[in-house]
Amino acid sequence: MFAQEIISNAITPIKTDDTVQKALDRMNEFKLKHMPVVNDAQFLGLLAEDDLLEIRDHEVLIKDVSVNLLNAFVFNNAHTYDVVKLLSTLKLTAVPVLDQQKNYAGLISINNIIDSVAELYAVSEPGGIIVLEISNRDNSLAHIAQIVEADNAQILSSYVNSFEDSTRLEVTLKVNKTEITSLVASLERYNYQVKEVYNNTQVDDGSQERFDSFMNYLNV
Repeated sequence: MFAQEIISNAITPIKTDDTVQKALDRMNEFKLKHMPVVNDAQFLGLLAEDDLLEIRDHEVLIKDVSVNLLNAFVFNNAHTYDVVKLLSTLKLTAVPVLDQQKNYAGLISINNIIDSVAELYAVSEPGGIIVLEISNRDNSLAHIAQIVEADNAQILSSYVNSFEDSTRLEVTLKVNKTEITSLVASLERYNYQVKEVYNNTQVDDGSQERFDSFMNYLNV
């Protein structure tokens, strides 16, 4: 997924002829602490709420105040991961998007990112989650996928997390079914260490045994 696919044109950027108060109102309206300053598709920089709050006269125009405009943006062909990295590194609440001619194309808010990441990781899709801990020498997603597919399941999304000063990796799998007891057993049979399991609908609470006993009673 690329930046141009998740930009929002509903959030109108600030102009240099706007007042400080209008900029603050716009930020409050969209629950953002950063807004782009744009004049006729020319991106001038990113304005921070904290800088505006230090200005006493809120009726003064943006062009007449001395504030630092952050030159932070991504191009429209940037991957979603690059957008997340910029948001995290600079602690932003929104990232401006420019086209290849450096014209302003739109804004990606932190809410846009949350929605896109949820789509990338199939958060809204039903399914079980399995967390494996493996050695980095055994990091074969192809082999893991074969085990999953042999259990008549598919991997909807996966994520690999490394640990500092360690050769161990944590692999999180989201699969397309919630009854994953047999899949967990298959992974363990191939010597994969299953750390955590979520959304497994088969819970060993004795209900199946009681049901079988009841059916046997009816057949007597």
